[in-house]
Amino acid sequence: MTTETTTPTPLNTPGRVIAASLVGTTIEFYDFYVYATAAVLVFPQLFFPTGNTTTALIASFAVFGAAMIARPIGAIVFGHLGDRRGRKTTLVISLLTMGVATFLIGLLPTFSTIGLLAPVLLLLLRLTQGFALGGEWSGAALVATENAPAGKRAWYGTFPQLGAPLGFIIANGLFLIINVALPHPDNPLLKSEAFLTWGWRVPFLFSAVMVVIGLWVRLRLVESDAFRRAERKGAIRKLPLGDTVRHHWRELILGTFIMLATYVLFYLMTSFTLTYGTAKQDATPAGLGITYTTFVLMQIIGVVFFGLFTLLSGPVADAVGRRAVLIWATVAIIVFGLSFPLWLTLRPDAMFTGAMTQAFLILGFLLMGVTFGPMGAILPELFPTNVRYTGSAIAYNVSSILGAALAPIIAVALWARAGGSTWMVGVYLAGAGVLTLIALLLSRETRDTDYSAASVEEKITEAAAAAL
Repeated sequence: MTTETTTPTPLNTPGRVIAASLVGTTIEFYDFYVYATAAVLVFPQLFFPTGNTTTALIASFAVFGAAMIARPIGAIVFGHLGDRRGRKTTLVISLLTMGVATFLIGLLPTFSTIGLLAPVLLLLLRLTQGFALGGEWSGAALVATENAPAGKRAWYGTFPQLGAPLGFIIANGLFLIINVALPHPDNPLLKSEAFLTWGWRVPFLFSAVMVVIGLWVRLRLVESDAFRRAERKGAIRKLPLGDTVRHHWRELILGTFIMLATYVLFYLMTSFTLTYGTAKQDATPAGLGITYTTFVLMQIIGVVFFGLFTLLSGPVADAVGRRAVLIWATVAIIVFGLSFPLWLTLRPDAMFTGAMTQAFLILGFLLMGVTFGPMGAILPELFPTNVRYTGSAIAYNVSSILGAALAPIIAVALWARAGGSTWMVGVYLAGAGVLTLIALLLSRETRDTDYSAASVEEKITEAAAAAL
């Protein structure tokens, strides 16, 4: 009789887990927000010169939203790789793909140089960005939660979520610095020739530096014990997508709508409010007339609260449950949406307008942190290990089509239709909140989910044994 000796499998340290999940999503979201900011500031003029401000802006947002269509495709491809080959390789590929696409956007010639080919190339690179982000979030969330200590999955799950506010601050902060360094000589509401010629390209090109840092961190990861356990049990599926749809279609639908209000809220608070806040008061449709520099600083102040409450939501979700936190946050989002006209109304006193707008941004981003933080735990917890990457990625990214892709376009159209008023935009947000609330009420609490279950069959077997 022989005794088999095994070498202990190396584990990821807490610092490595946090760094890999946080640094990667920060870079990915940075790349995404750089485009979102340019979609408001320069792309309507440089890539979509239609002669009509509203039409050009909607065209720019349409290309922005096109990336959301590519995200579910990326979720399927990267989800398949992540559930078949492991999380580490998939995360490295997704980060590299996003970085190359963002860098190339910074080199694109504009409409005045190559005509219609310019927006076509922009669209292709934007689709590549969306494809890459489709695999990024879920992998980062799995790295964090599959390596989390017992009882701290939601807390660890907030670190990939923290990449969103950090990426926003870095991207918009860089645009802000460039705009200040290259001001328009006559009107602060306009962009200078230097900014339109080369200044806007700098944030896109700078992404290459950040990608190198992110790759160095992620290449040091080892696979999680949960994934290795699924491999040892022979639970890895040849087609994870088929198993996900067949056994977890209900979780896919619920996860998609659980994320909906979060997406709508975020893209209203970033892309739409930047458009509305910097539009002139005598424009059609009318905006607040705040300078770009001032408004971005106001957004960054709001995003600080986004990051703070993202982190705070994790321990609360571990203590009382993800579902309870999200239900109360969603109710607050509905009320917030219905109160839009109280916050975003043109006032004769510019100081009062600025104070109300700042309070609006702080409250909106605060709610965003409370609802976004627990998503890093609740979506992966809906699925067993062997389809966790695919399931959570599809739910997260299909929701991006319904929420993020459409939110800026719908908001601008509603704003224009209401003659410059934002009440219809608020009703739109409240409607998305109602759909999310219904999904949460129909879902189960996932805090005590057996995260080590390798497959749906194992979960069923263990549940039956526990009932005896």
